[in-house]
Amino acid sequence: MCPYPYYEIMRKSKDKKYLRLKMVEYAKEHGNKPAARTFNTTVKTVRKWRKRYEESGYQGLNDQSRAPKNPANGILPSQKERAIELKEMLPSFGAERIKDYFSLQLSVKAMRRIWKEEGLMKVKRKKHKKKNDLRAIKATWRLFEQTDMDTKHIYDIPEYWTQMRMLGLPRYQYTARDVVSGMQFLGFGDECCLNYATLFAETLIEHLKLCGVELSDCRIQTDNGSEFIGSWNAKEDRAFTKKVHETEGLVHHTIPPGAHTYQADVETVHSIIEDEFYEVENFNSKKNFFHKVATYLLWFNVARKNSYKGNKTPWEIVHERDPTIKPEIAILPPIMLDELWQKNIDSKQQRGYDVITYPLIGIGGDCWIVVVQSFKITRKSSSYKTAMSFLGI
Repeated sequence: MCPYPYYEIMRKSKDKKYLRLKMVEYAKEHGNKPAARTFNTTVKTVRKWRKRYEESGYQGLNDQSRAPKNPANGILPSQKERAIELKEMLPSFGAERIKDYFSLQLSVKAMRRIWKEEGLMKVKRKKHKKKNDLRAIKATWRLFEQTDMDTKHIYDIPEYWTQMRMLGLPRYQYTARDVVSGMQFLGFGDECCLNYATLFAETLIEHLKLCGVELSDCRIQTDNGSEFIGSWNAKEDRAFTKKVHETEGLVHHTIPPGAHTYQADVETVHSIIEDEFYEVENFNSKKNFFHKVATYLLWFNVARKNSYKGNKTPWEIVHERDPTIKPEIAILPPIMLDELWQKNIDSKQQRGYDVITYPLIGIGGDCWIVVVQSFKITRKSSSYKTAMSFLGI
């Protein structure tokens, strides 16, 4: 005999049909009364499930609704239409809220049933779905419509720290990344300051202009770090913002405080470069460090496929979206901000916090000259030939 009441087992059972089937089979073999005693229930219950099983088979052992077939207080068509109308007008409101605000006579459960039948229930999107939707929206933007810019403290990477101390390598990385194509640009310095961020932005803006990028109605997005906005209580725009606004149609946009997900595109490459470069590369000099960074940056922009962007490289996306943009856009070497800043200060009469001029000389004849301290890429250099082979030119 079953030591537990039948209904207690039913309440806790995940598959009620299985127990009912065993009870029916026992009743067929031994009778209804012995089955009722064995399964600790009533003869009436055994008879009910035995009859349903004989009529409908295994599916007849499912629970059936006990709701009245002809309720005295049914839902009126006007009530149903009103519930649908309010849900369409206020899709984010729940049943309790709409019932309370508009004093509907329907129960909360009835309203939800009506909305479910009409397909009006709002399904909460999961995190991966939100990411996919946001990725689709960003794909509709123009090239360089938004460039995310940020700094990375690289002195806290264990594999890099010892080499940094021994060889005098940079402590900070300045990163800019186009949201649409994923193309990134890098600068390095021993300080995280407004002057270096302004120099980095100025260099990048002029580089994009020379490569044929249209920057009107575009924006550079940063966080609220002092290297971008200066003092938190500054009463006017600082050098970084002013330099960005000098380009017609280009604006500097800052994210809400603490909203780090707004910078997800640039934060992603910070994680990638740490895994793929800083944790695996060894350097024998400062010059060797910059050469390896330049090689990695070249590979990232023209050879590394991004599975989240149709398995295409940043250069492929740029070239497909706008074939008029020059391929040299992908081969801007890492900018040595310390030496470049000092060189410009020494070569000018202005001192202090005067904004320096752009270090790119430009395009002349068959030679593309990028002057970033002593780092040059020309038509005759091996670095340029390597870049062109990646670009398929």
